[in-house]
Amino acid sequence: MADKDPREPFTRLSATEARHMMENGSAQVVDVREDSEYRNGHIPGAEHIPVNTVFARRDELSRDRDIIFVCSLGQRSALACEMAAAAGLTRLHSVEGGTEAWISAGYPVEK
Repeated sequence: MADKDPREPFTRLSATEARHMMENGSAQVVDVREDSEYRNGHIPGAEHIPVNTVFARRDELSRDRDIIFVCSLGQRSALACEMAAAAGLTRLHSVEGGTEAWISAGYPVEK
């Protein structure tokens, strides 16, 4: 179940919860890993915005949909959520366990 800590400006999602949000088309998915990591396999349809560029590229983030950030394990995606919150965005989510959890759940990746 989605985990919302009131001290954080985002909600932590399992890979399954993230997939459900993606299936209904209600979310922008942003992979914040480095170029080589992204090229080795990412969630289908995920946009690539490395974590160190999230704030600078904030205009590419949706203001009218949920945003799901994903990295390898969940740390960089949480940081990306913090940066997006600093840019005034509010519908923010981080995938716990990141791409590794996505793959472990048997969900597809694309290269």
